[in-house]
Amino acid sequence: MNMTARWGLALSVLLHVAGLLLVLWLPERAAWQGPSSGPAEPVLLLQTPLQQTEPTPTAPTALTALSPPKPLQRPAMAPLPIPPLPAVPEAEPPRPLATAEAPPAPSAEDWAFASRYTLKNSKAYRYTWGQQVRSMMGSVTEGPEQGLVRFRVEIAADGRLTRLQTLWSTSDTAEQRARRAISSLPQWPPTPNGRPLVFERTIAFTPHAVDGPPLYRYDCEPDKPEHGNPFAWDGRSAPAGGTPRSPPTAAPAPDPAALEDCLRQLPRDSIDAETARDRRLMERWGWGQPPR
Repeated sequence: MNMTARWGLALSVLLHVAGLLLVLWLPERAAWQGPSSGPAEPVLLLQTPLQQTEPTPTAPTALTALSPPKPLQRPAMAPLPIPPLPAVPEAEPPRPLATAEAPPAPSAEDWAFASRYTLKNSKAYRYTWGQQVRSMMGSVTEGPEQGLVRFRVEIAADGRLTRLQTLWSTSDTAEQRARRAISSLPQWPPTPNGRPLVFERTIAFTPHAVDGPPLYRYDCEPDKPEHGNPFAWDGRSAPAGGTPRSPPTAAPAPDPAALEDCLRQLPRDSIDAETARDRRLMERWGWGQPPR
């Protein structure tokens, strides 16, 4: 046997001895290191009820008797400012009630003019009659007694009252005062046309009434044609069923001589009449009044 074979045999024997030692040493090392990594087995814990025992008092030590526990101190906070109370508005004094004295009674000149003015259904006579009634009703104060009352009046040709009908009223006091004044009125002059006079008149018993003299400048102009529903009954003609009425025709132009005589009757309008007309228009259309 040569030298090379001897070294190969020795190396083979050493490898077999090392493998045998390794096989014997690995199980002992695994048992010593514990179980390898893997899923842990569940562990069941049984809890038994504890016996309730009273705590045994312990004698305080000298340290705790001499130094009691200090309370916790919170940091001092600044006081919140108190807002001032709102000022209580002073109660406004009650508004004084509006009061209006009775208007002056028509003078003898006013009645003389009214007794001869024939235009527009004795326009001046109707206004003078209402002014006389309102003057005799006295002063009025704002309150529940104020109101309006509208009458339908019929006066004979000699100036006697033949009929007085209340159409509507907003105050019983106003109606009673108006009727009392009408019953005590003096004898009126005869009507201007010498015929019975029938008209409607509203008596305003309020401190804010607008009842100035009327305007006469347009009384000589012909009346404008009335426009309305042609199928509505006008109360005078016979009902026509479903047949519409004929449209109103315009009034013919007045005769120049008659127009001149009519213009001669017209009085000069006063500033009071203009002011009363403007106030009536403002109240009718709401001009210059605050929105509601």
